[in-house]
Amino acid sequence: MPAATIHAVIWDFGGVISSSPFEAFADYERAHGLPRDFLRTVNATNHLDNAWARFERSAIDLPAFDAAFADESAALGHRVPGRDVIALLGGTIRPQMVQALRVLRERLKIGLITNNVATPGAENAHLTPNPSGRDAVLPLFHHVIESAKLGLRKPDPRIYLLMCEALQVEPAHCVFLDDLGVNLKPARQLGMQTIKVGDPDVALRELRDLVGFALG
Repeated sequence: MPAATIHAVIWDFGGVISSSPFEAFADYERAHGLPRDFLRTVNATNHLDNAWARFERSAIDLPAFDAAFADESAALGHRVPGRDVIALLGGTIRPQMVQALRVLRERLKIGLITNNVATPGAENAHLTPNPSGRDAVLPLFHHVIESAKLGLRKPDPRIYLLMCEALQVEPAHCVFLDDLGVNLKPARQLGMQTIKVGDPDVALRELRDLVGFALG
């Protein structure tokens, strides 16, 4: 796609703007003697309607998620409280991504689609992932869609179309960045350019090539 046809860049948050929670998952697994990638396996099992999916849609609250995730993980061989997993979601904001956002918003539309969970109440404030860094970044976007507020989550194609409607762009004129292939697939099917984020610097070089100008 010629760079001139890109009108909007749409981002995921965790694993893209911030460091991946999978790093914290791996540390937890090692500390508790769990198989490698066990938590990701639980999240990927029945991924459209498991405890994690329902919590990100705000279909269940934190106590219900805590119990449901424990039951689902136990069924796979190791009982893990859901509250433990929520406590692992904090990440470190990647400064090069924030710089790219600042450059992009002056020339293109930028949006955020994040699968997240409802912020726990004050009694559970320690579970809120990296609130200060997140709150500083969100105002940079022209539009933000949070699954917990909308009741809809990636990879449902409707959430991508809602972002396009909000930004007043066609999917074919968008780039979408996410760290999960399952979330990139529907974006591609809608006609978006996609970038799977692993190494953030590699992803930014790919994005630079698509938009046609420097992001540093």
